[in-house]
Amino acid sequence: MTSELAERPLNDERIMRDGNDAPETVPVPHALVPHLNETAILLDIDGTLLDLMPTPREVWVPPGLSDTLNRLVERTSGALALVSGRSLNDIDLIFAPDVFRAVGGHGAEMRLSVGHEADDVHAPPMDKELKRRLAAIAKLSPGILLEDKGYSLALHYRLAPHAEKAIFEAVSLIRADLPNAPIEVLPGKFVCEIKHSGFNKASGVRELMKHEPFRGRRPIFIGDDVTDETVFAIMPDMNGLAFSVGRRAMGVNGHFDAPSDVREFLARLLDDTR
Repeated sequence: MTSELAERPLNDERIMRDGNDAPETVPVPHALVPHLNETAILLDIDGTLLDLMPTPREVWVPPGLSDTLNRLVERTSGALALVSGRSLNDIDLIFAPDVFRAVGGHGAEMRLSVGHEADDVHAPPMDKELKRRLAAIAKLSPGILLEDKGYSLALHYRLAPHAEKAIFEAVSLIRADLPNAPIEVLPGKFVCEIKHSGFNKASGVRELMKHEPFRGRRPIFIGDDVTDETVFAIMPDMNGLAFSVGRRAMGVNGHFDAPSDVREFLARLLDDTR
């Protein structure tokens, strides 16, 4: 795929948002180079920028990535944001000492200005009793890892894949027992995450794009997981471009095979001298 895609209408016949199947062939965006001074770059972290690891704490920032991100921040006049299910605090720990604008907690919190912990919070912390009941699910099997994000609770089972069915069944029983609880279950790559309903990555991105330096720019979003599909779906509304990683998701303009390809692509964007 070449940079001509940036000018192609987003109702291209290959974008099958309403179909039952993803397109059979989706070009890899290895040469798309938009005008960076008119672009907002929005990036998921785990499985997109960074390679997935057995546990969330084991992810690491490869050499050169921080430099690429900081140069893109400069070239876009600050219009680069990380969009993640992780909390802002967790994002900062991973990328320390660098701090980036970000949407964290699946849209629960946001940082619009570097130097601020959070500019806006969209959801209260999860109820402590509900969290306690959900946390007990981790006892179903060794290898299930519990991650408390404040606004949500994640049960990682990459080290215990056999426990997937039991985890989701246990969550369903709790939801049935608390039908009025304002929660939503997010299945992901070897993770079951439970969060407050009413917000998601798409709502966070919509809010982000209302503010400088993002307002009026054309967004490019790259993500890999089910939770990123809400953002894929709204990119046409913003005349934006969406790319999936590791799979050919519906409604995207292209896909990358792995996070390493995303990192290479971002580095290539810096070749834009227009």
